[in-house]
Amino acid sequence: MQRLELHALPGLPMVQAGDDLASLIEAGLGRANLVLQPDDVLVLAQKIVSKAEGRSVALASVTPSAEARALAERVQKDPRFVELVLSESQRVVRARPGLLIVQHRLGFVMANAGIDQSNLGQEGHALLLPRDPDCTAAGLSARLGCPVIITDSFGRAWRRGTVGVAIGAAGLPALWDLRGRPDLFGRSLQVSISGFADEIAAAASLLQGQGAEAQPAVLVRGLAWDAPPNPAAELLRPEAEDLFR
Repeated sequence: MQRLELHALPGLPMVQAGDDLASLIEAGLGRANLVLQPDDVLVLAQKIVSKAEGRSVALASVTPSAEARALAERVQKDPRFVELVLSESQRVVRARPGLLIVQHRLGFVMANAGIDQSNLGQEGHALLLPRDPDCTAAGLSARLGCPVIITDSFGRAWRRGTVGVAIGAAGLPALWDLRGRPDLFGRSLQVSISGFADEIAAAASLLQGQGAEAQPAVLVRGLAWDAPPNPAAELLRPEAEDLFR
C-alpha cells in the first residue's frame, strides 16, 4: 500500500536576515525526531527564504516614480508599494482598483509581484521574492541531502482561491513529462505532463497555512519518481505556447 506522509517541522524561530536556513531546518528535523530518508522532500515557504536573504524593504526608503504614482492611484495602493512591484516586474498584465497582476522578473504571472506585508514582524516593510529560488533550492538541497521545493501562494486565472505552487525546486522533476507512457489499458499517453513540484507544494501548503500557523517547513515522505530533475523554471509556459497573452 502506497502511503504519503507530511510532517510540519516544529519550533522554527522567526527567521532573520542572514540566518542559515539549512541549520534551522536540521534543528527542526531533530526536534521532530525525523531522520531524512531517500524518498523525502523538504518544502519551504517562500517567506522564510526571502527573510533569510534579506529581501525585506522599508517602504520609507522607497521613492515612487511618476509611473508608480499614476498606477497606484488607479489600483488604490501605496505608491511606494507599487514602485516595488514595478521594480520586480517585466510588465503589468492587469490593473484595476484593488488588483495588480504582473509578470515577475522571474517569469511568474502573479499578484503584486509576490510582494507581501503579512507575518513580517516589521511595520512598514514589504518582503520581495527570493532573488533566484531555483538556485536557493539547489544550494539547500546540496546542504541537506534531499530534494527541496520553495513555495508561494498563487491565485489562478479561472478559479477562486489561492494554492501553494513551486517557485523554486531542486533534486526532483518539477515538471514531469509522462508522454509515451502507457495508461491503465496500455494506450500511450499523448499530452500528460505533470506539474509534479506544484502538486507537492499544494499538499504541503495545507500544513503551512496562510495565517498564523507558523509552519513554514514541511517534510513530505513517500513520494516516488523516475525522471531526471529539472528546476521550477520549467513549469513556466513558454510564450509560444501561451494562448492567452
